[in-house]
Amino acid sequence: MDKIRLLSRKDKESYLLLYSILGFVPNKINLYKMAMTHSSSASGARKLGCNERLEFLGDAVLSSVTADFLYSNFRKEREGFLTKSRSNLVCRERLNELAMQIGLDKFVDSCGLQQQHNSYIYGNALEALIGAIYVDKGYAQCRTFLLDRVFSRLNDIEQIVKSDKNYKSRLIEWGQKQHRNVEFKVVLEEVRKDGVFFISEALVDGMVCGTGDGFSKRESQQKAARQALSAVAR
Repeated sequence: MDKIRLLSRKDKESYLLLYSILGFVPNKINLYKMAMTHSSSASGARKLGCNERLEFLGDAVLSSVTADFLYSNFRKEREGFLTKSRSNLVCRERLNELAMQIGLDKFVDSCGLQQQHNSYIYGNALEALIGAIYVDKGYAQCRTFLLDRVFSRLNDIEQIVKSDKNYKSRLIEWGQKQHRNVEFKVVLEEVRKDGVFFISEALVDGMVCGTGDGFSKRESQQKAARQALSAVAR
């Protein structure tokens, strides 16, 4: 019935594409279009037409749904495990992978946005999409979407939550255990046509052990930390 109703809508192509991703018919399609609009393609001095505000909201809803999911499925685990597992489950890299798996990358491109060097652009769009669902349909629909359409694509949840891709945290923890001083320094911050580019260094006791770059400070520091972890493990 939903598909039949879609055929009578004026903007049926956009609705059909969204339906294939969401599994339900959106009420306010402009919210979802905004969720797919990166700041680089938005107009106006304040960029109010981009997805940054929805991303902020979606991040909070995603955190809540993930906490609910972990609490219900890992009943014997303590708070520390649940907190770390939530970070592992919704880390930038994984969100980006999941966004592409559900076809969000194609929808972002259809809004006129060319792929950026920012490797997390689709993961950010996924958070913005969650924010749009929350505003349009409420928390229950967000939870259903995440459990049925997103988390269901993860083959081994238990293995994922026990993994740790937060290299920066791992390096800091290593430093605390080894009584070594770990710090991160941004050595380059450069505005380019396609975004702000960063180069960061990971230092152990004042010595550079890793260098990383990226179109966000976090990405560059994660790369630097990963390289440093490989160096100190030798």
